[in-house]
Amino acid sequence: MSGLNYMRKLLDGAEIHWLPLGEVTQYEQPTRYLVNTKNYDNAYNTPVLTAGKSFILGYTNETDGINKASDTPVIIFDDFTTAIRWVDFDFKVKSSAIKMISSTDDKRFFLKYVYYWLSSLPSELVVGDHKRHWINNYCYKKLPIPCPDDPKKSLAIQSEIVRILDPFINLTAELTAELTAELTARKKQFNYYREQLLTFDDADIEWISLGELATIGTGSRNANEASVDGKYPFFTRSQHPRKIDSYEFDETAVITAGDGVGVGKVIHYATGKYGLHHRAYRIVVKDPKLNPKFLYYFFNNNFYQYIVRASFNYGTVAQLRKSVLEKFSIPIPYPNYLHESLAEQARIVNILDKFDALTKSISEGLPREIELRQKQYKYYRDLLLNFQRLDKEAIA
Repeated sequence: MSGLNYMRKLLDGAEIHWLPLGEVTQYEQPTRYLVNTKNYDNAYNTPVLTAGKSFILGYTNETDGINKASDTPVIIFDDFTTAIRWVDFDFKVKSSAIKMISSTDDKRFFLKYVYYWLSSLPSELVVGDHKRHWINNYCYKKLPIPCPDDPKKSLAIQSEIVRILDPFINLTAELTAELTAELTARKKQFNYYREQLLTFDDADIEWISLGELATIGTGSRNANEASVDGKYPFFTRSQHPRKIDSYEFDETAVITAGDGVGVGKVIHYATGKYGLHHRAYRIVVKDPKLNPKFLYYFFNNNFYQYIVRASFNYGTVAQLRKSVLEKFSIPIPYPNYLHESLAEQARIVNILDKFDALTKSISEGLPREIELRQKQYKYYRDLLLNFQRLDKEAIA
């Protein structure tokens, strides 16, 4: 049975009234629930909510002024961005931009039904617009209430729609939690084995400075040269490569940020054609006794600790000088036996490649799975809340 046919059967001829949101709901300012301290700790029990994407700013041990949403859930509305959240746990707030929305009459208007309808509305946020939206805009929006003159039937219909939609939200939350836990475990496992495999004693190891083993240089591109539809990878100083229309280099290289917050943390392995920011370094192995991928993994495991020990801060912005980079020591196993040395490096690379592939597959699969569940939820939500189409059919 299609969503529309199901809705026709559910409504069973009931009339739909469109009532202003300000009549169906009421709001409360967060004044009573504002947190006093900035001493947040995950060990504390009460989440502190804020406006914006972060939502949960941290956790507090304050015991006064807690909203008991575990007893009476509320809709959290961000007055500036129009973002909404369903909250059924106790909380305090940090942002005064939050409004707490509740039903004006629980026997007529099921708040979670209102939440699902609100979540189906397109965003009206305009970049740079700092006006408050609830009083100026949202309280006048009209939402569909089936047969409002028969509260019992109306509430039953609203509850049934919520009953159908809840599992989609719960499934997405469960999937996110499970895959995130799996990803965290795999990352820990990968980091453990990388640390073990790339920790050497002095036996059969020669430490050689990177400047002797590789050519080090920078790119010439600016960040504004990035193109959404570019053909080639464009490495800047970010964890996420961008795209660019033309390339500078065609090689295998280790890429690292030359300044900014990514110094020592942003490390890429590039193969083939790519563009490079003028404040990022390319490290190209020139000595045949060093496996480039081995260098990449050793870099990831040890380089940040090295530059923390070396003085790489010059002024207010973190900078990585080429001279500091050149002095970074690389371990070469079995230095007097080229074949054995490369075989050992290849063995380590092979093990770490497998762990890396597994971690990446989970990292990439997690957002894809969540996106599919969200699309499925939105599809059924929009079908179940498509009262405009039912109205048009009734008029016709």
